[in-house]
Amino acid sequence: MVTLRDKSKAETNFIDPDYLRSLLDGAAPSQSEIDAVINKALDLKGLSLPEAAVLLKADDEVSMGKLLKAAEYIKQEIYGKRLVLFAPLYTGNKCCNNCTYCAFRASNKGLKRIVLNMDQIKSEVEHILRQGHKRILLICGESKDNDTDYMMEAIRTTYAVSEAKGNVRRINVELAPMEVDEFAKLKTGNIGTYVCFQETYDPELYKKYHPSGPKADYQYRLNVMDRAMLGGLDDIGIGALFGLGDYRFDTLGMIRHAEHLEEVFGCGPHTVSVPRIEPAQNAPDALAVPDRVTDEEFKKIIAILRVSLPYTGIILSTREAEKLRNELFRYGISQISAASRTNPGAYSEEADSEDYDASQFALGDHRTLDEVVSHLIDGEYIPSFCTGCYRKGRVGQDFMDMAKPGLIKQFCMPNGIFTFMEYLYDYASPGTKEKGLKLVEKMVSEDPDPAKVKRMREVMDKITAGERDLYY
Repeated sequence: MVTLRDKSKAETNFIDPDYLRSLLDGAAPSQSEIDAVINKALDLKGLSLPEAAVLLKADDEVSMGKLLKAAEYIKQEIYGKRLVLFAPLYTGNKCCNNCTYCAFRASNKGLKRIVLNMDQIKSEVEHILRQGHKRILLICGESKDNDTDYMMEAIRTTYAVSEAKGNVRRINVELAPMEVDEFAKLKTGNIGTYVCFQETYDPELYKKYHPSGPKADYQYRLNVMDRAMLGGLDDIGIGALFGLGDYRFDTLGMIRHAEHLEEVFGCGPHTVSVPRIEPAQNAPDALAVPDRVTDEEFKKIIAILRVSLPYTGIILSTREAEKLRNELFRYGISQISAASRTNPGAYSEEADSEDYDASQFALGDHRTLDEVVSHLIDGEYIPSFCTGCYRKGRVGQDFMDMAKPGLIKQFCMPNGIFTFMEYLYDYASPGTKEKGLKLVEKMVSEDPDPAKVKRMREVMDKITAGERDLYY
């Protein structure tokens, strides 16, 4: 449970744009300055804003190589060869905001609007479960038709769905900002992580890209995570939409946001998300990106977030193409969506993911879940559908207290392997199953802890025999 440190600092304007810009001004840092920051990062204790700014200002090839190598080391030390998979479920695309980069924007008259009823949500969940997913992110536009009461019913409906080989084990939600009492109600829904993006931390640019609707209030959105944690939520996820402004500024903004939450609540974000703008119907700033982020800059963003916030999960969506996603796994990504749809109702209707008729944005990775899993196996990654920490109460500050000394690894890799085995036996194609089981055996046999291996094999034997949902 998150411990409040200083309530007087909650819901404050913790972003100082002039200070953040000052950190990015001036000449490029020397190689000795860059090396000093990277060497500090290798201690796995994170970086300060000025230190992160040093890396953001470094653009030469040598420095980038050192940064990526450090990020890869930190990713391996904390997360190992494990990637958590989930599926987003859009419950509706009605929205009262007018964000200039989103197809859901209120002024987009060409979009087919829909808010799913509970039977439609049930059908969507059934189709997602049949792929093999166990974790779902519920997401929607901001509208009176999908208010807190609607989302509470959607959560109950999603958890109640049962398919022949299992059910949803954890729901995360990405919803519009709300008040403290509404967050307290949301907590009773047994959710995992509450996610909400600031989009850009630059208040002037924020005003430009959010001309109308409740979302136009920069400060109200900036303080959403303070209200969420005051409402009792343990795990929250922040993010920025890269392409709206200077990526360096928004990267510092996310790190500062994490610092603020740590200062006030004793626990920073559980995850950070790093979406880039993708094409979207009738969204001018999605069709002509204001400040496009290159692939090399994107790698840099992820690497700097990994070295600055070593114990915070980094989420990568299917906005990105397969080849780049596969490379970014090395440098810090710990969670990915797979076989995603951004159209409400698209899983059960098998709608074309390139059809903008009802979708929020275009996708870059169109592979099935089995294809994604198969490729992860080729890279010797363990695809994890684990939800053990949520259900064992290892959340919020308790999770971080175990993660920082390295204790959480005693649970994450074994539980990841257990859920991976379930997928292989229950959903995988024959080829994926065969090479997946070989990878599991390789990973377990290479573990240097005999007691841990013995305990894992006992559980693995039970899974092979047909038992399910085993974790510790």
